[in-house]
Amino acid sequence: MITLENVSKSFLSRTGNVTALDGVSLDVPAGAALGVVGPAGAGKSTLARCVSLQERPDAGVVRLDGLNTATLDTRSLRATRRQIGFVGGEAQLFKQRTAAGNIALPLEQSGVDGPRRRARVGRLLDLIGLTEKAAAYPDDLTEGQRRRVAVARALVGEPGLLLADDPTANLDADGTAGVLAVLDRARAELGVTLLVTTQDNSVVRRICDDVALLDGGKLLEHGNLFNLLRDPDSRAVQALLPSIEGGASVHQDRVADVVLIGFAAVGALLPEATARFGTQVSVIGGGLTRLGETPVARFRIGLRGERADAALAWIADRGAIVHQPLSGPQGVVAA
Repeated sequence: MITLENVSKSFLSRTGNVTALDGVSLDVPAGAALGVVGPAGAGKSTLARCVSLQERPDAGVVRLDGLNTATLDTRSLRATRRQIGFVGGEAQLFKQRTAAGNIALPLEQSGVDGPRRRARVGRLLDLIGLTEKAAAYPDDLTEGQRRRVAVARALVGEPGLLLADDPTANLDADGTAGVLAVLDRARAELGVTLLVTTQDNSVVRRICDDVALLDGGKLLEHGNLFNLLRDPDSRAVQALLPSIEGGASVHQDRVADVVLIGFAAVGALLPEATARFGTQVSVIGGGLTRLGETPVARFRIGLRGERADAALAWIADRGAIVHQPLSGPQGVVAA
């Protein structure tokens, strides 16, 4: 469990004092995957450094499994840091060491014997899908492969918490997919708690359960992705779901925004409403995405027919999230 209690952090810059974090409080349950999102300068990297104990906050408390890290002396701080894996937006590998040698380095520094080092490195090379690249040097790897090696090195000490600060920055689609697959496997197979900072909303959609939105150092939103879907004003949801570009049609009796979750809802709910109520249901705007492995659609729909209200209520009763139902007289633009 990670707990931040009113954490603040400021820095001096050429333009004066910059508040990177301003009273941030949040909880991350053990085993969860939290995506911290926000624009450049929002405070995401500072949050990651405070949680990984690379920075001490100016005010507030960072707790790891209930431990108040502000009370740690230098020796205890170093020991606690070893329980946290950290990987940044650049691989930062040693060019003179092979992929296996880079992963093994923290174990060598900790005095772990050769057989245990080799066994642990071998397991991690398998986890990142680079067993055949064990003897390759960084210059012979793609940037995506180098990032995966960096993740393995962060995991070699068997940490309970892995922080990934913008891990897919400047990667192509294949590199991004490879890194996200490794992070997802680390959580599933090693049981690590995962905290990822990113400006790429697709990262959150693909591997995170929870999201925290930072802007100007302030925490604006924090919660489970599927719970936030029910909030029509959620900025995080607006960014994660397909935009609704279509407007209301002049030939609809009812217009509403709906969110459909799961294969059955996305594939069958609207056609079934049409058949059951004799109501024509048209998709005016929106689209389909995935949160993890779950398909999620956000549509603006128009309904025509005497039973349009009943059809819309039935859609909501079957688990769809109906946002901002827009009503208007038949044949008039709903507003």
